[in-house]
Amino acid sequence: MANVDGSWDTVTHSPMGDQKATLTVTSAGDSFTGTYAGAMGTTDIKNGKVDGDKLSWSLDITVPMPMTLTCEATVDGDAIKGTVTAGAFGSFPMEGTRA
Repeated sequence: MANVDGSWDTVTHSPMGDQKATLTVTSAGDSFTGTYAGAMGTTDIKNGKVDGDKLSWSLDITVPMPMTLTCEATVDGDAIKGTVTAGAFGSFPMEGTRA
């Protein structure tokens, strides 16, 4: 199992421009908890799942409008790469490094 725990400095490339945030991950078996903190606020991770080096989770945002984002990412050493899906707005690439 990959070491997915820690803080990750991420950038999501969205139509609103690059969105920087810090993802914190604390795994426990096949699940994880944590937070996603960026310029638009901090929110708790929901439904965090761990499958080897793959993470999946969702989070609720209120800015720029209320919606639930679904996220998937793969950890490779000190790098993380994946997608953030914003409902009807589509999916956007996300990448980052261990903080």
